Amino acid sequence: MRRVWNKITEFYRRGDLLLLFLCVAATVFGIVIIASATSYSGSSHYLVVQAAALLLGIILYVAVSLLDVEILAERRELLLAFNALFISTLLIWGVEVNGNRAWLDLPILPVNIQPAEICKITFVIALAKTMSIHRSKISSVKSVASIVFQTLVMMGLIVVISRDAGSALVFLFIFLVVAYVGGVRSWWFVAALVVAVAVFPILWERFIQPHQKERIMMFFDPSIDPDGTGIRWDTNRSIAMLSGGGISGQGLFHGTMLQNHAIAAQHTDFIFSAIGEELGILGCLFTLLLLIAIVVRCIYVGLKTPNYMNRLICIGIAAMLIFQILSNVGMCIGVTPVIGLTLPFISYGGSSIVTLYLAMGIISSIHMRPDPESRSPYIQPRY
Repeated sequence: MRRVWNKITEFYRRGDLLLLFLCVAATVFGIVIIASATSYSGSSHYLVVQAAALLLGIILYVAVSLLDVEILAERRELLLAFNALFISTLLIWGVEVNGNRAWLDLPILPVNIQPAEICKITFVIALAKTMSIHRSKISSVKSVASIVFQTLVMMGLIVVISRDAGSALVFLFIFLVVAYVGGVRSWWFVAALVVAVAVFPILWERFIQPHQKERIMMFFDPSIDPDGTGIRWDTNRSIAMLSGGGISGQGLFHGTMLQNHAIAAQHTDFIFSAIGEELGILGCLFTLLLLIAIVVRCIYVGLKTPNYMNRLICIGIAAMLIFQILSNVGMCIGVTPVIGLTLPFISYGGSSIVTLYLAMGIISSIHMRPDPESRSPYIQPRY
């Protein structure tokens, strides 16, 4: 018992309490919005799951903070194998939701879990560790091939097995940001762009589902669902909800469209629209400021550590949050396709909340262990 108390005391003295406060504040705010967005059902199921995920997340945040991330990073081969095997379990226990086989329905668990959410964290750690090993020649063919291979394997497994293009894009964005910040030379990105343009027609025809193509092409082709009763339905309803909120909103539990269940995913994918209708522009700004504060804190912790690998881990986790925030808000206001990415800490989702707190616990762990090596240089410049 004394040992546990000592560990808790150590976390209190050295852990990132500010980051934990910001995360809890965002999650509690999200629970309030979820309560309003699901009040039509008369069930407390969503609130119970989200509250339980919050409590478990806090426990994991503290536990992971006390764990040196280097211990995980040293086993990067196991992390990569875990990612491949975990995604592959969808072939056996995966259930299809909205056209994607991205969820595991295990009899031993009361809720479904999304393997890609957890794999984002282990992917970031393995990627950062690989880059730290090749740091002296980070732009060599061998080094770039190694990190590109890791990324393509993860994206390929997700697209082929789960058909979840949204999650695959998160991995791609993480890779691009970490590689750029980690010092990979710019001409590699130019070469990658050329290759991407060349293979895009093949990917479009073979791997993009028909409904995904429509979600993208509707921005360019007005003949696709001109009446707004098909593929444009959710986007149009989302924009209407945001417009109806005005400056200060219609009030919690009083949103005209929200309380009439205007969108099926109003507590998950379109929760930002729910905030806009009931709390208005001010509520949306508060949400964005809270999430930006979390992202900035992750980047700040990364910039403060002189350890190359730890810095890339912080940047990778921040990139994950940035992409999901931009994608979710973008699809709610109708400027990006609907790809099924939730708003971090705000949207309903037990596995998402637990995973986010695991990721934030890693940030806290890095915050607790500033590298004492004064000779450790900063991230290798790109030139």
